[in-house]
Amino acid sequence: MSLWVIKIGTSILRGTNEISTSEVINKISSSIASSKDRGDQVILVTSGAVGLGCYLLGLKKRPEDIVSLQASASVGQGQLMSLYDSAMNKHGYKVAQILLTRNDLRSRASYQNASLTLKKLLEWEILPIVNENDALSSEELRYGDNDTLSALVAAAVSADQLILLTDIDRLYSSDPRTNSSAEPITDVHSLNELKELEEESNESGSWGTGGVKTKLSAARIATASGITVHLADGRKPDMLEQLLQGSRGGTVFHPNPSPIGNRKSWLAYALKPLGALHLDQGACEAIQNRGASLLLVGVKKIEGNFAANEPVKVINANGREVARGISSKSSDFLLRALRVPLTFERSPVVIHRDVLVLTGEGQGK
Repeated sequence: MSLWVIKIGTSILRGTNEISTSEVINKISSSIASSKDRGDQVILVTSGAVGLGCYLLGLKKRPEDIVSLQASASVGQGQLMSLYDSAMNKHGYKVAQILLTRNDLRSRASYQNASLTLKKLLEWEILPIVNENDALSSEELRYGDNDTLSALVAAAVSADQLILLTDIDRLYSSDPRTNSSAEPITDVHSLNELKELEEESNESGSWGTGGVKTKLSAARIATASGITVHLADGRKPDMLEQLLQGSRGGTVFHPNPSPIGNRKSWLAYALKPLGALHLDQGACEAIQNRGASLLLVGVKKIEGNFAANEPVKVINANGREVARGISSKSSDFLLRALRVPLTFERSPVVIHRDVLVLTGEGQGK
């Protein structure tokens, strides 16, 4: 038995001139039902609410302002769930709607509650259908894409595999639509490979600003938690069925052999950092190589405005993020300490190692 998380993108759900959205959903649901019949557990993360809302409202183009997008999503969400509900009912399965925002996973308790709710639905043999709550979430509370959300959901439930169905057959070294020499990438084995690909996508224009960039980010989150990720062409009618029966995606991102665990996955990826702490070389080496807590003496610069017990990034002397964690001190306290060195018998702990997770090389520690 395997626990799968499947993410379906808008580009797949919108269908074609030959295949309607309803038919696409029927095919997806049939594949999921067959997998559940075999004893697997499945969670579906789906886009499509805004697109369906625009269609039902007769809008010729996708709105650009946030209020119109939220209103379109509120119209489309009900229709989207109705299509999934009808399709899964044909196979004897019920569905449940889970709408999430970044704020819903902000606290450790909320993250655990979301995990427990999803697991209870799976225990009841119900298909959880997850979507970002586009109808109500303000910009600062949004993940911005369901790829990231699908990876966080996969980590929260300790999934075995994550499938990202999209409108490309695999990952390429550059955009194959504009570069005929783009090389296909069939396997990504390490965090360092993933980071290099993400850096290249940031510098590669349109290839880096769309879906590929968010899928690389999702792969980094999931593989760090020990989850295999398949990037596959959802335009192929039988692709999902083949994957659920053991085939591989066009590109497979292999899991970290030393997963960071549920708690540290929440620390590293579910929280939105409110500031940054810049460290000296000695402090970086201590947290990266010796599993130490971050002490005040190692902090050289503060960015942002945050209270005590809020999330921050940890930046090394070269300006690269190496970790994230919960700061026990506010930015005001730290700024005062940098301006006028305070007298302590021992340097205070700024981030305890229990709430500190490496996000750079050595992430599995």
